[in-house]
Amino acid sequence: MDKNALIEATATKTAHTGAQLPPDEVERVLDALFGTVEYAGAIAEGLRQGETVTVLGFGDFHLEDDRPALRPGQALYEYVNGTTR
Repeated sequence: MDKNALIEATATKTAHTGAQLPPDEVERVLDALFGTVEYAGAIAEGLRQGETVTVLGFGDFHLEDDRPALRPGQALYEYVNGTTR
């Protein structure tokens, strides 16, 4: 899934929680969270400050030997492995 597909999928998913967000707003949020070539996102900034960035259920972003890594949370792990409750 590339960035455009992620934006469209996320915009569609927002309809399940109320009014669907337009794709341009979703893109702004994703850019702020993950960053762009020109600007670091909130996750990168947290890692640079030595913090672990935790998204409950999804997992946490952290540094392993000075490299960014994702430790999946239980909900993500179970969903990907088909073992959700």
